[in-house]
Amino acid sequence: MTPPRGSDTHQRILAVVRRIPRGRVATYGQVALLAGLPRQARLVGYALHALTPASAVPWHRVINAQGRVSPRAGHSAADTTQRIRLAAEGVRFDASGRTSLKRYRWQPAPSRSP
Repeated sequence: MTPPRGSDTHQRILAVVRRIPRGRVATYGQVALLAGLPRQARLVGYALHALTPASAVPWHRVINAQGRVSPRAGHSAADTTQRIRLAAEGVRFDASGRTSLKRYRWQPAPSRSP
């Protein structure tokens, strides 16, 4: 079951997504881990899917672990929009639709312990 859109879980996910810098990507699993939700990549997808079109959250910077835009059933325009937005930020895809996670993956600074 997916938590309600305004839930603390979704807010934690969206807080991580907001930190992904322009020209970088993160995987669904990486976002889940950084949000304190290991092995909950699918939940990240649900949270991003629940965003409204007017949202300022950079959802387009989250891709799958293969370095590809994840297809959305019946939403090929969203897939194209995601690729266009990433390309505008300098993220390049090869002929098979894959980007280099080695080159473009966001590596956040380690958090400091008190």
